[in-house]
Amino acid sequence: MANCEVCGNDYDKAFQVIKDGKTHTFDSLECAAHALAPSCEHCGIRILGHGLEHQGHMYCCGHCAKKAGVTSLKDRD
Repeated sequence: MANCEVCGNDYDKAFQVIKDGKTHTFDSLECAAHALAPSCEHCGIRILGHGLEHQGHMYCCGHCAKKAGVTSLKDRD
């Protein structure tokens, strides 16, 4: 069994994710998202989809980008 690096659970169905050459072990997608998903610069929510990026800053949606002063981004055309 393997221990989740977020919650410490020793779980027989743990899985590994390789990101930037480093191997991470998790017991759930929730823990993986908590550890690896970027956070929205405006509201702080974890971005599980594509999100929006502007000059190295990540936003969950066009609304949050606009609230942060970025007017050039939209959710879709």
